Amino acid sequence: MKVTVRTKNKMDLSPKIKEQAEEKLAKLDQFFNRREDLEANVLCKEYDDGKTIEITLPTRNILLRAEVKADTFLNALDLAVDKLEAQIRRHKSKIYSSLKRRAGVSQYYATNSDFDLEKMKTELMVTNLVKSKSVELKPMTAEDAITQMEMLGHNFFVFLNVETNKVSVVYLRDDHDYGIIETSNPVNE
Repeated sequence: MKVTVRTKNKMDLSPKIKEQAEEKLAKLDQFFNRREDLEANVLCKEYDDGKTIEITLPTRNILLRAEVKADTFLNALDLAVDKLEAQIRRHKSKIYSSLKRRAGVSQYYATNSDFDLEKMKTELMVTNLVKSKSVELKPMTAEDAITQMEMLGHNFFVFLNVETNKVSVVYLRDDHDYGIIETSNPVNE
């Protein structure tokens, strides 16, 4: 697996972080067959209240991502790799069964026989969907949606964007800024 380590805001980073990132991400190789095709992107960010590591591992049709904040980069790296491993283990059977029929996808992931299936079933039971909610799409601007989200005390809000006529989601990012996700197609009237 190729590992690329970058920093935000031209921050100086110890070479030990890159070495540790390569070493720790190597333990994820066991989950993939075509390891030489994988590229992990590690972004290190420093804030007043801690250090953040964001790891993105793009594979064919699946994007694995973990972002963790800790007191040191090495602690954040450990937690982020553990989080990625948990994601892979938790979703392994779902990914494998739903995507194995797509051309080229199954070659990236090791077979189910490589895992303790009973353990994975237990993990999957813990992560089942526990609530379903229906929302009324209210036409509003992104700014109005952010205000509504803050008033409700939520970290995201679904709405119909009056400026684009698209279903959109505003959300609170970890850096305390806001983001917006828009669907590709406008809503039919």
